[in-house]
Amino acid sequence: MLSERMLTTAVRSCATRFMNIKPCTEPRIPGPNAGQRYMLYAHIPFCERLCPYCSFNRFPFSEKRAVPYFKNLRAELMMVKELGYDFDSLYIGGGTPTIMIDELCDFIDLAKREFSIKEVSCETNPNHLIPSYLDKLQGRVDRLSVGVQSFDNGLLKQMDRYDKYGSGESILESIKIAAPYFKSLNVDMIFNFPAQTEEILRRDLEMVIEGGSGQTTFYPLMASPSVEKSLARTVGKVDYEREQRFYEIISETLAGGANSPYVHGSAWTFNKREDEEPAAKTPGDGQMIDEYIVDYEEYPAIGSGGMTYLGHTQYVNTFSVREYNKAIESGRMSLMGKAEFSKRNRMRYRFMMQLFGLRLDKKQWERDFGCSVAAGLPAEYMFMKMSGAFDVDNDEEITLTPKGRYLMVVMMRQFFIGVNNLRDQARSVLPKEERDLLFGAGCAMKD
Repeated sequence: MLSERMLTTAVRSCATRFMNIKPCTEPRIPGPNAGQRYMLYAHIPFCERLCPYCSFNRFPFSEKRAVPYFKNLRAELMMVKELGYDFDSLYIGGGTPTIMIDELCDFIDLAKREFSIKEVSCETNPNHLIPSYLDKLQGRVDRLSVGVQSFDNGLLKQMDRYDKYGSGESILESIKIAAPYFKSLNVDMIFNFPAQTEEILRRDLEMVIEGGSGQTTFYPLMASPSVEKSLARTVGKVDYEREQRFYEIISETLAGGANSPYVHGSAWTFNKREDEEPAAKTPGDGQMIDEYIVDYEEYPAIGSGGMTYLGHTQYVNTFSVREYNKAIESGRMSLMGKAEFSKRNRMRYRFMMQLFGLRLDKKQWERDFGCSVAAGLPAEYMFMKMSGAFDVDNDEEITLTPKGRYLMVVMMRQFFIGVNNLRDQARSVLPKEERDLLFGAGCAMKD
């Protein structure tokens, strides 16, 4: 549709302009501001093998490299403590955070001892949904997010995941076993693969519902420049023309009525409906989501490839595991770059994140920016309004229509592609031996 194409172009242009990092020489991030809520993000970049569509900071796993990395991650955690931060939420992403389960548990235990952490969210892969891992994660992790992507065996083979993680049927059985261990088990899915038909998508949805997970997230396939060639080579060229139709099928199946199994938690996250008190629940209430930036606008990030957002500045940690280890062992953080955001760009960021989370708080906006949404972002506000994106638009809030939710999917898709471009900037200065590993066949790292 025309509004989708216009939005894609606009967000791509904005991301290109302000997601550019400059060298950073500060030894540590700034300290906290009084009264500000913060979440802590920790990045663990190691994977047993590398997926062709993934543009996150990740490296082939080797125990010799991972053990000192975890040691340094705990040391960096204490640096953040020394700066005066406290957190009520911890998100651990990757890579595959559960790749060394005992090291991960030691990290979580230290974080809980040192900070006021009430909820922990962690990512994993299907092959780690086994009792020996689940028993250790239970009580430590509140929300486990498992990367499934699809239950279709043909697509799993295209993604080089079938041999790694098993068939869609075996993954579904693992999810059924794992779900009771956690307050929330999130199943990460991807839609709009070139070889994915409506029939395959509907079968994926049936299996998600059958699995009984408390939450599922359906991401659109994102062809960022760094993975575009490997995507085309393995799964084909992405066709955005059918993305809206696929999204409508997902929304209608999961959250399309009063008796639907799920409700929207964000534009692309769905939380299991709680029938015992339907009137008392708000979509997304009490559920963590992968896009933690919706609930926490400011967050320090530790680990190689972590991205901190504080005030009007984004700090980027080195993407080199070697350089990360050297930095932490010398007593400094591994900051290699930063990007400054103007007030207007901070307003754009707030506009996007809160609407992606299904509700923009106008009163909070006016307190923080000293103007109305319409006055601060006249073009963006009018575009969304004229496109039929707003359901409620009063003195208190803005909420979204179904069309508005899809436009937020488009906006976030392009935003994350922009973030991936920023990651590519960080990768461009990697030592050759590390850069060669990033999109290789998944061999172990060498010294």
